Amino acid sequence: MTTTNPIETPQESGLHVLGQAALALDELYQRIGPRFRRSEARNRARRFLEGLLSPVERKNGWQMAEALGERGPRGVQRLLGEADGDPNAVRDDGRASVLAHLGAEAGVLVVDETGFLKKGKKSAGVARPYSGTAGRREHGQSGVFLL
Repeated sequence: MTTTNPIETPQESGLHVLGQAALALDELYQRIGPRFRRSEARNRARRFLEGLLSPVERKNGWQMAEALGERGPRGVQRLLGEADGDPNAVRDDGRASVLAHLGAEAGVLVVDETGFLKKGKKSAGVARPYSGTAGRREHGQSGVFLL
């Protein structure tokens, strides 16, 4: 007769969370995959979702492309901007997935934009808009966060 230890080790707990994340990723892909008409875009969408959950430090076009095993960012950019599919349906499917997993009657979804001050000329997308972070127009980038 074998008994199981009711207390999970940190490693077992981490594996459990990874297993749940993999199942949620599969479920999301099952929802959005059919929205892409071409198999190439469907496959890239799947890999892109995996990349979003990967330990890639910055989720920009180049680094996501590297994580996907691609030579450059063009494929990722095409997926996000030009893929032959229905972006509104993908958005709606993503929303439905979030509601199914996280929805609660008293739940709150927070969208927050913040600025990142930048110096120099090596950061992509730097402009001189008003920055609440600086309290004036300043070189920087904006980021939008969802929680």
